[in-house]
Amino acid sequence: LFPATLTYDTLRFEYEDFPETKEPVWILGRKYSVFTEKEEILLDVTSRLWFTYRKNFPAIGGTGPTSDTGWGCMLRCGQMIFAQALVCRHLGRDWRWIKGKRQMDNYFNVLNAFIDKKDSYYSIHQIAQMGVGEGKSIGQWYGPNTVAQVLKKLATFDTWSSLAVHIAMDNTVVMEEIRRLCQCSFPCAGAGAAACPAGSALLYNGCPEGTGLREPWKPLVLLIPLRLGLTEINEAYIETLKHCFMMPQSLGVIGGKPNSAHYFIGYVGEELIYLDPHTTQPAVEPSDSGCLPDESFHCQHPPCRMSIAELDPSIAVGFFCNTEEDFNDWCQQIKKLSLVRGALPMFELVERQPSHFSNPDVLNLTPDSSDADRLERFFDSEDEDFEILSL
Repeated sequence: LFPATLTYDTLRFEYEDFPETKEPVWILGRKYSVFTEKEEILLDVTSRLWFTYRKNFPAIGGTGPTSDTGWGCMLRCGQMIFAQALVCRHLGRDWRWIKGKRQMDNYFNVLNAFIDKKDSYYSIHQIAQMGVGEGKSIGQWYGPNTVAQVLKKLATFDTWSSLAVHIAMDNTVVMEEIRRLCQCSFPCAGAGAAACPAGSALLYNGCPEGTGLREPWKPLVLLIPLRLGLTEINEAYIETLKHCFMMPQSLGVIGGKPNSAHYFIGYVGEELIYLDPHTTQPAVEPSDSGCLPDESFHCQHPPCRMSIAELDPSIAVGFFCNTEEDFNDWCQQIKKLSLVRGALPMFELVERQPSHFSNPDVLNLTPDSSDADRLERFFDSEDEDFEILSL
């Protein structure tokens, strides 16, 4: 682990390149070969929005901290997984950032949603202050579940993105709940018609103001907080975790090693590939034109890697389904995954909410699940396993 105060310039030379391996490299649903597609791999990684510790931003809450060094790494990881959802929503998974190339307005709109100032939708200021309602004082360390809950609340104010954010608790994804969340609640004229009431200024369920059109499905951000073991990851979950990075709907995983949060975007062999927020950079001010000097928001060196076995068992897995077809396809992939030999499901996919979770058998646990496995399955994922980095 690098010290939290290393600067971007000193850090960029410290990373190893990808290993020369025949194993495929998976990055957020895309498969690459190290031998023939190394440039494509690095371009894909560089194109992800990279949020790190920052210093000298406006004080949080007016009188609070002006830097998040030492406490904000999980908040930054939450920003990264959510930024990936916004990139998929507004720019598409195939979009790439190229240094020096003029980017489209939507790119700057996405980036501005995360800038370190109080009125950005998903700024460190908003996350820290919204976290107070989740029982976290400003400057306190978050776990994956807390940051997911906070981001869900903040997304309700982001009418531009108009996302449906669902957090699947109790290791269970209920399809009926998600369909109810994503489908328009206000029926428009004609069952199949796509017209909202004339002159409607509704910004609800994907009805942009003034267009008079509605989308039958709000783009879905699905976050699943999980506990994959008691003190270390149960190796029975490793194959399932890898498969999550292979799905085209993948937003990656937030979690880390004990004491240190990372944003995991893929894997190669038995190693996870991640973006590391533990670098302190100066806060960035938008220019008068509204454009941002944006190079420091893109990791321009080979990404970090670590053994999957070192992963702390508290994680949150993310997926983005832009359309109902994407969600149906995701459900089919999850069902197929339950048939993979030697891969223990990390969560259950059910059509309707089970009557209650007091009986684990309603979740179709495999008959040979040991009591220890059940305990790990239902253990509440929480934040106190992590500690603040000592600086």
